[in-house]
Amino acid sequence: MKCKSRKQKGGRKDGIKQESKKRASIESPRVITDMLQRVMNSAARVVTDTRKYDSGLSRLMHDELHWLDVTNQVRFKLAVLMYRCLHGTAPPYLADSCTLTAEVTGRQHLRSATQQKLVIPRYRLNSFGRRRFSVAGPSTWNSLPDSLRDPELSLDTFKRQLKTYIFCEILMTKCIKRIRDLFEYVLYKFTLYFTSLW
Repeated sequence: MKCKSRKQKGGRKDGIKQESKKRASIESPRVITDMLQRVMNSAARVVTDTRKYDSGLSRLMHDELHWLDVTNQVRFKLAVLMYRCLHGTAPPYLADSCTLTAEVTGRQHLRSATQQKLVIPRYRLNSFGRRRFSVAGPSTWNSLPDSLRDPELSLDTFKRQLKTYIFCEILMTKCIKRIRDLFEYVLYKFTLYFTSLW
């Protein structure tokens, strides 16, 4: 009997350690994510057999290897963990911190109750409070589109659609940046042209 209880306590401690490691990576400072990204870039160079100063590494990572950047990978893993919490396959101490808006009395009539959104608890410290799993997890889940929050999706389908959604977001931000750069360049050329006329 004693051995069993010790085993359960040990399992609980291991789960808490894993959860604290995940919490450390959620919304980590830029210094930490940049270091992890450099390690990931080195691994991508080894896999693709490219040199350190070759250009187009992020294109290779996204297009050929289908790897996400570190910040997006953390977001992906957190969203999958939230899916598991809502479907009862995550540890209970994590699932307990996830509450659907529809389950809270007085909020059943809200629009978020029909959209499978979660309640985000209030927090005091902006730096550490929003890194807690009970805050970062529901925030990540609520930021997903309605099609991904569908409770009928299987885990494999959810992962596949989530990765596609994140890659589409990356592509959109790249396109917007290129359009903005092009617009600034055209505007710069127009100002040079009109100032030369004066």
